[in-house]
Amino acid sequence: MAIELIKEAVVGGARRSKACKILKISLRTLQRWESLRDRGDQRRGPTGGPKNSLSEAERALIVAVATSKMFRDLPPSQIVPILADAGVYLSSESTFYRILREEKLLKHRGKARVSRHQKPKELVATGPNQVWSWDITYLRSPVGGWFYYLYLVVDVFSRKIVGWAVHEVESSELAAELIREAAFKEGVDSGQLVLHSDNGGPMKGATMLATLQWLGIVPSFSRPRVSNDNPYSEALFRTVKYRPEYPDRPFKSLEDARQWVDSFVGWYNNKHRHSAIRFVTPSQKHSGEEKAILYQRKEVYKQARELNPSRWAGTVRNWEPIEKVVLNPLKDQMACSSGQQRTA
Repeated sequence: MAIELIKEAVVGGARRSKACKILKISLRTLQRWESLRDRGDQRRGPTGGPKNSLSEAERALIVAVATSKMFRDLPPSQIVPILADAGVYLSSESTFYRILREEKLLKHRGKARVSRHQKPKELVATGPNQVWSWDITYLRSPVGGWFYYLYLVVDVFSRKIVGWAVHEVESSELAAELIREAAFKEGVDSGQLVLHSDNGGPMKGATMLATLQWLGIVPSFSRPRVSNDNPYSEALFRTVKYRPEYPDRPFKSLEDARQWVDSFVGWYNNKHRHSAIRFVTPSQKHSGEEKAILYQRKEVYKQARELNPSRWAGTVRNWEPIEKVVLNPLKDQMACSSGQQRTA
């Protein structure tokens, strides 16, 4: 490897002696290696492990302590502080875990079931009608213990409510009808859209799944009882129920509930300047009007800065359009990036 690196450096214009110095070998050593065909770099690598690694005796002691009658029912997070209270230090908690994992001695404890469900696949929207999210929430009715059910479908990219309905029951058939109407209204083509939801009965009912297959819509589901997998719908429901106009008392009738939701959707789509999309309305984002609006705002800020430069310590406010929104991003992505905000 060292010989090839030096050859590349020489071809690039470097001197052999300088390249050897960087690799910490002498020119004579390089010449000797080159004379030995097919043997290459003759330097010896490290012959042992880290000097601070645990000995076999220390590893065996950790295993013995963790499997002893006193500690066998406790995790390392409990064992380490108990030993410390007794004036004993064997290793860090993470080392305890590592050794037990290597010895295949880690096992799920307690009565809670181990989750076997994988996190939903990351969904990326770079335009409207690519990723939708939907869910159902309760609205109080005049009869105690009985509810109306609000179905809401939101476009993840634009935050526009593309479909809604209020019914007296939860139903896969009613949900399928809503999605079908929304898809036709938005002109969704087969294979264009992914529809994300939780694992409820209406979401995974036979009628719903058959409708999605017929429309060419790809279904996506949250893990059971994990609300964070469907954050956009959850945030939207919070916005619904925390509006000042949301009634403190139950809706008088099904029609009364539908009229209120119709008014809310009109406000939300056409008047509400959404913080996660640079304070334009969902309808403006959905239609593409936002680009002209944000460009105009940017120019206004530039002109203001030119008139009074001493009042501006840095750059003008960011009015660039949000180009990408990610639902259930991978762990290594920044959860707080501008395209991943979950507010409603």
